[in-house]
Amino acid sequence: MTPQSETRKKQLIHLLIQNGIYKKSKRHLYELSLTELESEYKHVRRAPEHVEA
Repeated sequence: MTPQSETRKKQLIHLLIQNGIYKKSKRHLYELSLTELESEYKHVRRAPEHVEA
């Protein structure tokens, strides 16, 4: 894995943790591939935010 992709992977893990995502199914984020992390982050960004009444 290139240094750039390793850095991107760390960024995505950090962003997912900030959004309350620590695992995907039974796998920890660090076990996921860069492609899987990108997909999960895109999914999180599309999800509507919860608004308190």
